[in-house]
Order: sequence, then structure tokens, then C-alpha cells
Amino acid sequence: MTPPPRFARLVLVTPDGALVGALPALPVATPWWQDVAPVIEAVRAAHGIEITVLRVLEIAPNPKSVKVTYLAEVAEAVAAEPWEGALDDHPLRNSYARLGGPAADLAWAKATLEQKGLTPTGPPRQVRTWNLSSLWAIPVVGQTLWLKATPPFFAHEAPLIEALAGEAVPRLLGYGDGRILMAELPGQDLYEAEVDQLFGMVDLLVGIQAKWVGREAELFGLGLPDWRAPALTAAITEVFERTAPELSTKNRGALTAFVADLPRRFADLAACGLPDTLVHGDFHPGNLRGDGEHLALMDWGDSGVGHPLLDSSAFLGRVPAEALEAVRAVWLAHWREAVPGSDPARALTLLAPIAAARQAVIYRGFLDNIEPAEHPYHAADPVDWLSRTAALVRAEPRGDSPR
Repeated sequence: MTPPPRFARLVLVTPDGALVGALPALPVATPWWQDVAPVIEAVRAAHGIEITVLRVLEIAPNPKSVKVTYLAEVAEAVAAEPWEGALDDHPLRNSYARLGGPAADLAWAKATLEQKGLTPTGPPRQVRTWNLSSLWAIPVVGQTLWLKATPPFFAHEAPLIEALAGEAVPRLLGYGDGRILMAELPGQDLYEAEVDQLFGMVDLLVGIQAKWVGREAELFGLGLPDWRAPALTAAITEVFERTAPELSTKNRGALTAFVADLPRRFADLAACGLPDTLVHGDFHPGNLRGDGEHLALMDWGDSGVGHPLLDSSAFLGRVPAEALEAVRAVWLAHWREAVPGSDPARALTLLAPIAAARQAVIYRGFLDNIEPAEHPYHAADPVDWLSRTAALVRAEPRGDSPR
């Protein structure tokens, strides 16, 4: 669902921390709050100045539009309206959301490029910034490199991508201190993938996962989180207990029974025969990039160790209805071939509410590890995903529920 139109108000500060003031709200070409490239373009067009967006200060939604107030760095004072707010600090603020943070990230990227014998051919372009990442595009001869900075809870992404070298994943030029510099991936993000492309995406994921079966210790050594039965049971139980007051009485009842029965459900799931392995964690078409010849799986920050079909729910939820059964059949056939005698169809049925509840766990974790000003990005997600979990539990035919 496309969010309502966005208007951006900019509070400006200089590199020494001096408050300049605010620019009037401007319409922005895209509605997504973390998408800052069009904010920068709108300010450039309206005021002729260059800014670097640091973070969100306030989000004020209404049914027809959203006004997002951003803090931005400007090289020197410019004409601006008075702003009466206060700029505070917060211990959970990401380094790239602080004054001088983006400049430090770009300096690191420049030094890394120099070590590789590469020189930028133009200025870097800020693409995105929010509580989960900062993304810059840096042009060099023949390609555009990507600089990504992430919060501490995604620290395992770069080591994992390095361990996946040779697979259809981004190629690292360097990483460290929460920063990753990656080579260009050809093509475009495949949010609007054709049906034929979906099969290749499933092939790619299952091919990688099959190679990591039995290698859980290596993955934990890279810092990946544990989503196996005991750990995920505890996490789902905790997020349900914390979120229960916000749920409807009907959903609380369904989830109380679901949580109590998790040990038996996981036992039934284990009996289906599929082993734990690498889980991408956010597997959907938009996290793949391709050009018709090449295909690559990006954004491994949400990865973990658990049941391989945890990756199915987000992906299948985006498959057109007319192609759903065909994509599902290919996915299950891959696992029957990879693990002879297994029952991936039964596993997929058992796993559906677990996978939805895991999403609630992930979003609760985000909220626990980001500063309050950025909570609007995720505030509704734990309730939403637990409500979806309850709906899936209620919809289970008697023969498909755990026995």
C-alpha cells in the first residue's frame, strides 16, 4: 500500500552545531519517509542550497498527507524561519544521524577507495537515511558504488556477505565500524518483478540455504541471531506478553493458545525433516536486484539462523494470486529434492503463524534499539504482525493444526 503524500520541513544546523532555523514544508516526490534523495532535490530546487539529512525530528500524519520534520546539516547559515524546538541527544542515536556522522562515513569510503586505486568521478549522493540504515551512491569510473552505514544490531551483515562471497550477493570493497562499501549491482530493484523472475529468486535463496545446512556454528560466529525453536519460542512469548494490552480480546485469546502450544508446534515442525540453516529474514522481490541476465540478493541485515521456510511468508505474500501455487510448488520441490523424505508442505503450514510472529519479534527489537523520535516507522508493527498471527491461527483447518 502506497503511503499518503509527504511534505518535508527542514530544521537546519551548521557543522559546528549552531541552529540556523527552519525551511517551510515542501512537497516531496515520493511518500517514503526514509527516502531522502527527493527531499534534498526539493530543497535544492526551492532554495538553491545543499543539505545533508541527519534524522527525523517529528512525523505528523493525517489521512491525506504526512508532514515529516527532518534535521539537516548545511555548510553555512542561510535565510530561514525561527524554530522554537530543542535539539537533544539520545544514547540510541546512530552515528550517521549525528552532526559530522555522514562526513565521517564519506571520509572512510574515500580512504577505502584510495586503497583500491579508485577515485570518485562526481559528488556522492545521499539516497536514504533512517533508523535502519544510511545509504549513499558514489560514482567511480564504470559504476556507482554503494556506501551503507547501519546500527549495531545489523553488525553481522558485512561479515555474512563476506562469507557468502561467490554467491549472487553484493561484492564488498571494504567494511568496518558499521560501514559497508559495495560494488554496483547491475539492473534495478525488483519490487515489480515479472512472474517468471520469481522462480529464479526462489532458486537463488534455496541454493544458498542448502549450502549452509549443518553450519550453524559458523553463522553464529558471524554474529547472526538465533531463531531456532527454543530461542524463537522465548522471543515470541515475550513480545506477546509485552504487546497483549494493545491487542483485541479476540486476538489475545487466539495468541494465548498459540503461545502455549508452541513447543508442540515446533516438535511437529521438526518432524517434517527440514534442518535449520541460514535465513535471509527479509526475503521479498524488492530485496533482489537484476537486469534480466543477473540476479542478486541484497540487504542481509535481518538474517538469522532458523527454519529455512521462515523466508517464505514475506515472499509468498507478495506473489500475484494467479502465480502463487506455481511459486509455492517450486519452492517445496526444491526442499524435497534437497532433503529426501522431508515434508516441506506440512512444514509450511505449521510455520505460517510462527513466521508472522517472528516479524513481530523483529519489529519489537527495532523499537527497543532506536531512539523514540524514530518510533513512528515501526510503532504499529508488533500489533499488526501479532494480529496477523492470530488470524492465521484461527484460519487453520483442524487437520492442519499441531497434533
